[in-house]
Formats: sequence, structure tokens, C-alpha cells
Amino acid sequence: MTSEKLFELANHSGGTLYIMCVLLLVALTVIVERTLFLSKMQQGGDELIALLHDSSELQAASMQEGLRKHADLPHISLFEASLLEPEESARDTCAGHLEEALMREVPLLDRSLWMLDTVITLAPLLGLFGTIIGMFGAFSVLGDIQNAASQVTGGIAEALIATAFGLLIAMIGLVFFNGLSTKIRAIVHQLDILKLMLLNRRFGTNAPSHARPKLKVV
Repeated sequence: MTSEKLFELANHSGGTLYIMCVLLLVALTVIVERTLFLSKMQQGGDELIALLHDSSELQAASMQEGLRKHADLPHISLFEASLLEPEESARDTCAGHLEEALMREVPLLDRSLWMLDTVITLAPLLGLFGTIIGMFGAFSVLGDIQNAASQVTGGIAEALIATAFGLLIAMIGLVFFNGLSTKIRAIVHQLDILKLMLLNRRFGTNAPSHARPKLKVV
């Protein structure tokens, strides 16, 4: 299919194909940006959990290096909240402050996903709208008795391209939306694990405070 034919189809759809191209571009931009961002975040969270996994063998230098490496991750806010907690605080109080830090970071995870969700809903509707507009043009040739049948069937076939394109955009967006939502749930689970690990390292043993590993977020 030539570019001239594509432009002709776009014009017959009332311009909705142009709008759907913009929607596809928006969807791909969100997909690429969120995939890279969440993948980096998930990998960094796994590394922080591994560093904190066994505090008895935890080396302060390696922990400090890990915190500096992942200083831009939301996981670090839990370490900061733990460090700012007074030594005399009870476990429930500390848990509440860690939960507060966690909840402040969660909205950053699904940022821009509302745009992808909107594209998934809007693209098929725009495709249907473009098909209806295209059919107006297809049925307008019924006055030409000799060529009416071929022109109507050809016009309907061209008009249905808008619906097919809208469904294609929605399917691509839905697959990646579900994948990104799964990554977000995994990262929230990481934050919950880190919260519990920090609480256990602080209150789960009877070791004196000077025996606990000293962490410093730089």
C-alpha cells in the first residue's frame, strides 16, 4: 500500500487515523519510558534486598556503596526514614513512619500509566468513529447504479481499516499495560520486604544498638 493510498484512507476516515497515529506515538513513548524506568528500579530493589538479607555478614562499606549507587530509587526513602527514627522509638511507631515513607513513593511508580490506559480505551472508539465516517462516503455513491455495488463494498473495506487500526493500538497497549502493572506490583512488594527487613534488623534481635550495622545514606 502506497503512501498516497494511506493518506487517502486517512482523509476518508475524517482525520481519525491521524489522531490514532498520535495515540500510538503516545502509547509507545509511555511504554518505552516506563519499561526502562521500572526495570531499573526493580533490579536496584533486588540488589538492595540482597545487601540487607544477612545483617550478620553485612559489610558497612558494601552497603554504603549500594546505597550511593541506588540513591535515586524510592527504596532509599525507607532507609532514610529508618535512620531518622529515634533509638527509643517503639516498633509500631517505626513501622508507621516506614509505611508513611513507602506510601509517599508508590504514586511515582504508575506515573504516566493513565495515558496508556486512556489510549487503550480511546483508540477502538476512534476507530469505530472513523469507520462510520468512511461508510457515509461509501453509501453516498448509491446513486451510480452501474458502479454502486463495487464502490460500496470497496468503500466499506477501506472504512474498516480505521476500526482495525484502533483495535491494534488497544491490543498493543493492553499487553504492555498489564506487563507494567505487574512490574509495579513487584516493586511495591520489594518495598514491603525492605520495610519488614529494616524493622526486623532493628527490633527483631536483642542485640544492643552499637552492634547493629550503621548505615548512612549519602
